[in-house]
Amino acid sequence: MPEAYVRLEYQDNVATITLDRPRKRNALNEGMFSHLEAVTAKLKTNPPRVVILTGEGDAAFCAGFDVSLDNPMNEYLLQAAEKKDAALALKSVGRVRSVTDALTALPIPIIAAVNGQAFGGGAEIAVRCDLRVMDPAAVICFSETRLGLMPDFGGTPNLVRLVGPSVAADLILTARKISAHEALDLKLVNRISAPGKALEEAFALAESIAANGPRAVRAALEVIRRCQDLPLNEALALELDRAASLIASGEFLHGIAAFIGKKTPDFPD
Repeated sequence: MPEAYVRLEYQDNVATITLDRPRKRNALNEGMFSHLEAVTAKLKTNPPRVVILTGEGDAAFCAGFDVSLDNPMNEYLLQAAEKKDAALALKSVGRVRSVTDALTALPIPIIAAVNGQAFGGGAEIAVRCDLRVMDPAAVICFSETRLGLMPDFGGTPNLVRLVGPSVAADLILTARKISAHEALDLKLVNRISAPGKALEEAFALAESIAANGPRAVRAALEVIRRCQDLPLNEALALELDRAASLIASGEFLHGIAAFIGKKTPDFPD
């Protein structure tokens, strides 16, 4: 098994992505970004109903970007700093962002199972997911400013949307560690699992979503993701349009028939 590795496993209607580099606390290097690109492509061609993202082991979800010298991506950062060349820095940062953007743009609910430390880019990836389940012993930390950096995985705007600008400023500018219970109080995560059970809790959540109409879930998810960037009247119009298209698809006929027959609906893909 190569050092930089990302696993993709399907179980029924749920796919699990596992960041599998526990020796480096699942920190992301060039190889892992390449594997994430490949995984995202597979999910596009063979989409599940729900995706879970987690880390291998119980120590870390993801320690973020691997800043060690054995990560080739750091060469651009070092050269950019030496030459004071923002365009060169953008080459490395843009690579990180494009991979994260592609994964989180999939029209599928993504649940982060935060099973351990989520630092820096790992914390950012977690807040870019649609839902978050956190182990009670896990810690989230937007640690970039400790290194003289700032979030660049797309975490800042998503954190602001979750907790508001003042709390986001507190978490990013201080780079302090956030416990699971504080994260829940801040509505940074959706639920806390039993000890060591973040993945199992995330899978139960995924199954509850996957049991619903897949077109309904995708349509509702699109509106949820987009409405926060739209004026209210446009968001209302988007909801109405997607609701009408969903009805026209006929998916609800399966749900209504099951309801009348007092059965569990079995929605087709």
